Amino acid sequence: MTISLSDYEAGHDFDGDYDEALSDLQKRLERIQVAHIVHDKRSVIMFEGWDASGKGGIIKRMTANLDPRYYQVWPIGAPTEEEKDHHFLWRFWSRLPAGRNIGIFDRSWYGRVLVERVEGFCSEREWKRGYDEINEFEAQQIDSGTNFVKMFIHVTQEEQDMQLAERLDDPWKRWKTGTEDYRNRARREDYLDAIHDMFKHTDTRWAPWTVIDGNDRKSGRIAALTAIADALEKKVPMTMPDADPEVVKLASEAFGYSPKAAD
Repeated sequence: MTISLSDYEAGHDFDGDYDEALSDLQKRLERIQVAHIVHDKRSVIMFEGWDASGKGGIIKRMTANLDPRYYQVWPIGAPTEEEKDHHFLWRFWSRLPAGRNIGIFDRSWYGRVLVERVEGFCSEREWKRGYDEINEFEAQQIDSGTNFVKMFIHVTQEEQDMQLAERLDDPWKRWKTGTEDYRNRARREDYLDAIHDMFKHTDTRWAPWTVIDGNDRKSGRIAALTAIADALEKKVPMTMPDADPEVVKLASEAFGYSPKAAD
């Protein structure tokens, strides 16, 4: 199915109790993390999207109840000089999650076919080759047991402008914006072409894209967290093992513990 960003611009208000829905999702995500720990699973949750589209807000709420020992958030910016001397995927290998962990990427290797393409940081031959390299990279990770969830957060130009203005107006949010946002904004049509080409070439059977309408902040957050929870619950066993008999015996001897009767 062809992905068109124009299909994700309704920006409907969230219909329901936002705080309750968010709390329920955070509890689901907390259990999903426990399932990763108990069953020795690993997952990558990757976000792409426009500047000021709400990626950081989604990540903040996604991780609110998670144990910080078992997840990592990687904000991806321009490569260092050392990283430029290697293949573009080199810098991501050491950031991939180990067993029992979840790796969260705020931007990713898709920079090769987005910003590097649009800004001319690589040749046309290099970014065109990047589609196959990315597909093979993701397939390799999945074949070795890593789960992948790929999210793109979309907002219209009007919504992006509103969010950029809010950041300028709020002194506690000004650190989130800079000149780069406006350089990217000026090339929106070029980015739209690059994004749609990215979907065309990398929306694979093994690592499909999920596009989120982020034009209403609350609706976008709930939609994104729901999609992530739904995807991971299908990939990670959500059953918990019985208590270790040896630990039960030690607890019984230490303080008279006895297992509660099942409901």
